Amino acid sequence: MNLPDFIWLWKIAAWSMGLSLTAYLLLGMTGIWISYTRLLKQQRPKWLRPFHYLIGGVMVALVLLLLAIGIVGTLGHFGSLGHSPHLPVGLTVVALVLLSAGSATQISPRRPWIRYLHVGTNIVLLVGFLLVTLTGWNVVQKYLP
Repeated sequence: MNLPDFIWLWKIAAWSMGLSLTAYLLLGMTGIWISYTRLLKQQRPKWLRPFHYLIGGVMVALVLLLLAIGIVGTLGHFGSLGHSPHLPVGLTVVALVLLSAGSATQISPRRPWIRYLHVGTNIVLLVGFLLVTLTGWNVVQKYLP
């Protein structure tokens, strides 16, 4: 297929990636705020935790949308997958996002280790987002005239 057939797909991908990175930043900020209030034994705002969960859900949806766009776009343009390191890096990011979201739902005083898994996953996810951005930039160059 020709690039003009897929230009709308790449625009959605660009917006989704930008919004995913924005969500990650917001999650980091609200997560630090939640940790800070717990550390100081302060009452946190009632809206903070639901907001953190909401933004996390949005990020999961955006990352899954990016996965679908990447598969459809690559198959449509090349006819097969695996043309760059972007695929394994992207799949790793998807796995990390899902692990982070899943672990977030399991955090409790009875299982404090899950909080460390959640935070550690999100630290590794920062590296994953950097790598997927760099490898994605290289992929985008293949589609440009």
